[in-house]
Amino acid sequence: MKRILLFLATNIAVMLVLSISARLLGVDRFLTANGMNFGMLLAFSALIGFGGSFISLLMSKTMAKWSTGAQVIEQPRNADEAWLVETVRQLSTRAGLNMPEVAIYEGAPNAFATGPSKSNSLVAVSTGLLSSMRRRELEAVLAHEVAHIANGDMVTLTLIQGVVNTFVVFLSRAAGYLVDSFLRKSDEESSGPGIGYYISSIVFEIIFGILASIIVMYFSRQREYRADAGAARLLGNKAPMIDALQVLGGREPGELPKNMAASGISGRGLSSLFSSHPSMESRISALQQLQA
Repeated sequence: MKRILLFLATNIAVMLVLSISARLLGVDRFLTANGMNFGMLLAFSALIGFGGSFISLLMSKTMAKWSTGAQVIEQPRNADEAWLVETVRQLSTRAGLNMPEVAIYEGAPNAFATGPSKSNSLVAVSTGLLSSMRRRELEAVLAHEVAHIANGDMVTLTLIQGVVNTFVVFLSRAAGYLVDSFLRKSDEESSGPGIGYYISSIVFEIIFGILASIIVMYFSRQREYRADAGAARLLGNKAPMIDALQVLGGREPGELPKNMAASGISGRGLSSLFSSHPSMESRISALQQLQA
């Protein structure tokens, strides 16, 4: 309930900010005078921006299992699976969480946590991670993922994505309408948006979308630092997390589907601005500076 209220409050706040800003700048009067329904554009932007993010969050566990082929451990079949489930159980208890689902999937070293809420989550690790790490390091990775759940990172990132999506949809269409109005200012007989609106709104949406992704990736990197620190606190020792990051830094990270990339223990991007994860060096440095 708390998360739903946060979602609704954020949605309303974004609409208020857009509405007030547009009124102060006179954008609402200009758009209305030129035939665009400002209120409908605002509602449409919020619906598309938050609606898509919220649906993705609700479907996150199902999509994660489907896209990675992760198999939930219902009944441990061997000692490794039994250890995995028990370790996640202990870490979740320390973090004050309900027991997440635990899954294994085929792939190069990586792990992720996802789910629509703290009480309905999934922790998954790859076979490559299980075979390439000692249990002490594996426990640190699991603690990192449990910390993501405890911090509510899935919901937080969804809210951030929803906010920037709303701004992208609204600003691209408003800018497209301004361009179209300028191009057709001598054509008094025309009504409704023209081809200039459709072309320019697509161009603006791409431009604003790129800028928005920089914002989202920044917050994604910050939550990785928090999860690393959370893992150190859960274990009562930062050394295992540092060791785990050093191991991961020497290996090629396992690829995750695009919609799951920010959830992995490690990742990469075209540049630091577009990367969902900080460099291993900066994460290790942050942990080393963490007060014990």
